[in-house]
Amino acid sequence: MYPAELTIPMAKDLNDFGFESLTTAEEVSEILNQQEGTVLVVVNSVCGCAAANARPGAKLAVQHDKTPERLVTVFAGVDQAATARAREFMLPYPPSSPSIALFKDGRLVHFLERHHIEGRSKEIIAENLKMAFDRYC
Repeated sequence: MYPAELTIPMAKDLNDFGFESLTTAEEVSEILNQQEGTVLVVVNSVCGCAAANARPGAKLAVQHDKTPERLVTVFAGVDQAATARAREFMLPYPPSSPSIALFKDGRLVHFLERHHIEGRSKEIIAENLKMAFDRYC
């Protein structure tokens, strides 16, 4: 577990853009078990690629004209039960943080693992997500 004073600003970075922080496994299940609609899930992290690539890319993407109906985030290393439950929904992909998942009608339809995020610019990540939004949202 990371100290709250370290992670609160990192969580707030997404919260300020409309992402709802999910902190329990039950909250994750309630949202991702829904069989209608679209949900974008960002698995947040304290690592540098979350700060430089994942969060900025997700924030840029949700400024697109087509966006998911729900924007949520779990924080790896902080909200362990919520993150573990989210990762169950992201199978067969292995645990990855940061990562970004798009769900439509209860199914995982698009996923960016850490190796898709690390070393990529926020613009490349945003364009990838916007293509997925155009297709599924």
